[in-house]
Amino acid sequence: MEDITIQKALIYGILGSFFFAFTFIFNRSMNLAGGYWLWSAVLRYVYTLPILFLILWKQGGLYPVWTAIKKKPGSWLLWSTVGFGLFYLPLTLASVYGASWFVAASWQLTIVCGVLLTPLFGKRIPGVQLACSGIILLGVFLLQWEHLATTSLSDVLLALVCIVLAAFAYPLGNRKMMVICIAEHLTTLGRVFGMTLCSMPFWLLAGGYAVMVAGPPSAGQQFQSFIVALFSGIVATLLFFKATDLVKHNHRQLAVIEATQSGEVVFTLLGGILWLGDPMPSPTGFLGLAIIIGGMIASSLTAKSD
Repeated sequence: MEDITIQKALIYGILGSFFFAFTFIFNRSMNLAGGYWLWSAVLRYVYTLPILFLILWKQGGLYPVWTAIKKKPGSWLLWSTVGFGLFYLPLTLASVYGASWFVAASWQLTIVCGVLLTPLFGKRIPGVQLACSGIILLGVFLLQWEHLATTSLSDVLLALVCIVLAAFAYPLGNRKMMVICIAEHLTTLGRVFGMTLCSMPFWLLAGGYAVMVAGPPSAGQQFQSFIVALFSGIVATLLFFKATDLVKHNHRQLAVIEATQSGEVVFTLLGGILWLGDPMPSPTGFLGLAIIIGGMIASSLTAKSD
């Protein structure tokens, strides 16, 4: 039964990484078209909220979410802002300083960050999973090695600072909210809606600043932001949170599910080639892809034997 659970969680996680790849591709596309990066971040969550509201309203699931938020409003506001606001704003800013593949590859730092956060929840760091995460990161490093030679050091450093902040904020906010929601028996959809709703004060402030600095967004940026909201904000987030819900009581397997986000690199690379005209990777790049996949398989096997 436990093997079936981790297999289902892995499938959800990999599918989530496919849809999440649209974030990197479209954010870079909007930047290349001259769109202000902050609007790309704000609009994703502004468009995500009403979609989630309609789905949850149709299912009759709004009341449990509202009841849960009223019990701990401060915690909901704090960890929703961390998990969504401090995750997505710097990740979107990173797309200004690097191509979609670079941001997606560097974002895999969240695999290690997720493992390092384990002691905050009363568990020891799973050494085997940390080693598997290191294998994945080695593949990521090889994938981007050739491109780093043609990218300015300042842009690389600025992007990495943004990505490191996002890489810690996402798993921290997600895990904190899982702890809060266990007692409330909220569905995955309810948790995502509640976090989106409680992060709205942050996004409204960011949107106000964007209006003052860059004016309103263009129609093209609004459309692409809606696609990101639908694919990444709804589909990918629900798939990933569903995956983490399946293994939320096993921190080793939870780290494995977070490692499936490495699939974003593969999907973003393919999307970048087809959509943005990115060049094909060299043999070294293909070796990196193979190592990433190998690291994911190793993570799966070690989780089953745990």
